[in-house]
Amino acid sequence: MKLAILGFGEAGQAIAQGLQGESAGPDLACFDIKTLDPAQAKAIAAAADKMNVDNSPNLEEALNGAEFVFSTVTAGSAMDLAKAVARVRPDLQAYFDMNSVAPSTKAQEARVLEGVGIAYIDTAIMAPIYPKLHKTPTLLAGTTAQRQAEVLTAWGMDVRVVGQDVGRASSIKMLRSVMIKGLEALTAEMGLAAEKAGVTDEVIASLNASFPGTDWEERTAYNLERMTTHGIRRAEEMEEVVKTLEDLGINPELTSGTVRRQRRFGQGSLNLNDTNPSLPDYARKIFAEFDEI
Repeated sequence: MKLAILGFGEAGQAIAQGLQGESAGPDLACFDIKTLDPAQAKAIAAAADKMNVDNSPNLEEALNGAEFVFSTVTAGSAMDLAKAVARVRPDLQAYFDMNSVAPSTKAQEARVLEGVGIAYIDTAIMAPIYPKLHKTPTLLAGTTAQRQAEVLTAWGMDVRVVGQDVGRASSIKMLRSVMIKGLEALTAEMGLAAEKAGVTDEVIASLNASFPGTDWEERTAYNLERMTTHGIRRAEEMEEVVKTLEDLGINPELTSGTVRRQRRFGQGSLNLNDTNPSLPDYARKIFAEFDEI
């Protein structure tokens, strides 16, 4: 069996790394549109080579001979990729859309792909992709989800079918993100304000007492790093959450603020991926980077 991973960023690379350790895993090919940018092509090629993944120069080559596709692109690229795959490989067996997009977007993609005979699986990765890689808990939905789940399970993946209706898995993830990404934005706002006010120790101590088991200084520093590293992508994903809420008739007041905060932090050039994360150190770097927080 051959699997084409389309979009070879953090998620695509993590899944490939995990699958290469499975004796029953598929042959792997990848294609990322960033390969067309000479400034980024070298890093993608190095990652693929390290994992023994066939790094294809274009979509057509990546799809050649593949039975399955994992779509792991940005939210804004998901529909365009679905249309391209439907055009290039209408005989594909199954397309797993792992992108964080609204249920209505996934339903549109399903119509495109199923219209040419490709099984479409609404796929939602439900936790950070590291450290579990391909074994990260994942939800599936779609008319053939149960049958396709057997394939992924044989590859060592941790999947659970939540229904036959496309959009059900996505709904679960989107509504979870209201809380998860919203908490990121809230902790960032709280932590930076506490540093400005000079009361971080007291605020963190109060939170730790109110929510035993969570180190709020460590969690806040981690969230700041995630937002500065992935804020642009997270903002795109949260725009899909806004769409999900609006489709349900819910006014996305707080989630709209999360979009703005994620995008703002993602627009900087900071690298906070330190070995020993520190809220005070991160705050100083962020205050130096941005004129307005």
